[in-house]
Amino acid sequence: MNRAKHNTVFKLMIHKPRNLKNDFLSGLTVALALIPEAIAFSFVCHVDPSVGLYAAFMMGLITAVIGGRPGMISGATGSVAIIFAGLMIQQQQMGNSPEQAMGFLFAAVILMGCFQIIFGVFKLGKFIRLVPHPVMLGFVNGLAIIILMSQFELLYTGGGSAQGHLITGLHLIVMCLLIALTMIISHFLPKITTAVPATLVAIIVISVISVFLTKYDIVKVKTILDFVREMDPSKQTLAASLPLFKLPDIPYNLKTLLFILPFSAAAAAVGLVESLMTLRLVDELTETRGRGNKESVGQGVANFVNGFFGGMGGCAMIGQSMINIRAGGRGRTSGITAALFLLAFFLIAAPLIEIIPLAALIGVMFMVVIATFEWSSFRILSKIPKTDALVIVVVSAITVITGNLAIAVIVGIILSALTFAWKKGKVMYSNTSIDEKGTKTYKLTGSLFFGSATTFKDLFEFNDDPKYVTIDFKNARIYDHSGIEALNNVAEKYNQLDIKLHLINLSKESKQLLKKAKNIVEITIIEDLDWHLANDKLA
Repeated sequence: MNRAKHNTVFKLMIHKPRNLKNDFLSGLTVALALIPEAIAFSFVCHVDPSVGLYAAFMMGLITAVIGGRPGMISGATGSVAIIFAGLMIQQQQMGNSPEQAMGFLFAAVILMGCFQIIFGVFKLGKFIRLVPHPVMLGFVNGLAIIILMSQFELLYTGGGSAQGHLITGLHLIVMCLLIALTMIISHFLPKITTAVPATLVAIIVISVISVFLTKYDIVKVKTILDFVREMDPSKQTLAASLPLFKLPDIPYNLKTLLFILPFSAAAAAVGLVESLMTLRLVDELTETRGRGNKESVGQGVANFVNGFFGGMGGCAMIGQSMINIRAGGRGRTSGITAALFLLAFFLIAAPLIEIIPLAALIGVMFMVVIATFEWSSFRILSKIPKTDALVIVVVSAITVITGNLAIAVIVGIILSALTFAWKKGKVMYSNTSIDEKGTKTYKLTGSLFFGSATTFKDLFEFNDDPKYVTIDFKNARIYDHSGIEALNNVAEKYNQLDIKLHLINLSKESKQLLKKAKNIVEITIIEDLDWHLANDKLA
């Protein structure tokens, strides 16, 4: 599908040539958007905000340098944070101190990276190309909804909707107006000039307005620093030092490995699915092709390094990747710039970043949601096969409900595969001919299994067939017990009509499972033909 043609949403995209200026400015914009998410996901994972900031910096830098998809942004993500939050909670329940729990977290991140490197080395990343398009649509739509819902959490005070209270009165009105102004600037500025990213201009303008409103006591606008203090009152600044190398402080034994293994494996799977699906989306938006195997290795190396330098790990970020693409970032420089700016922000420019209003970042992410959601899927739902529409809806729903992208994509792939098998199974036909001796031959083409058994039986003209009938399986295959039973039923029907039956080009397994019928005068098999029949008697 040509997204630019069929999806009006992507007319919002800013098409810019690939150059250093665009990469530099888009990287700056992305760095600003990375900060609140890295902090929020740190609290999700029950770790200090600096751990999330370190992860965002290292993930972004390493994947930008050695990954397989220039222009894609990686960092600390919610999907990975949720998995490792379970590890941290279990450590707390076991009575370990936060420092001890962090050691297990970093070890799990290292192991996660190892799994991902192995995945890429064995060149398994290429299989992301086989993900059906309906699954891709469902993934994108579900992820857009998740991003949208996460932004509404920022409208609450004191830890989100679960624990905090919705901002009310003048504060809410001003915040909504600033969000709207951010979106207006982001949408209309590119129509005037594309010299600088519209999202960067919007953030700067909203920040200036916020400072003015606060300075003259008109209204206090909620900033990034306010958000951090609400989550952790002990934090008074975003400033942090450089991440330092340190071996995880854990017992190095089999018990530790068995404890972290499930968390590492789950995080590796979720991280790779999200990264490779984001890679495919960026491919479509830029009409270029990333390298899935190389990206898998890049993600793995980034997570491996994270564990030794105090980061919580992560994967590709679809929201920030969309910001980068919309702002003109195409090359590796954009990702490198974003990571270095992020480092500079929490090392030396924390006071400037702390005053950025959340409204500006929410507005930017709302624009990302609008650009990410496949609005065309509503239009095509009534025009595509019902099974494809079902896959889109199911994948979207599972993504939103569980927040587990890996499960959603796997379920979608399974549904698509079963649908494909069912459709393929129903496509079964035969070419018939009668030789000089009066023997009628049915040359079958297709797959005989539970989905095609009825179609198979309908191929035969029992009452009109001659004394001798041959069924040729040279271009057909039997898959399961239902297929064998269907063939037995056909043989029995011919037996009742006293018609002699010849079965040719079968496998040894098929002959073994066929019931002996009096009218079957010949069964020929191909010795080296193995259909791997799904049958309990052979299991």
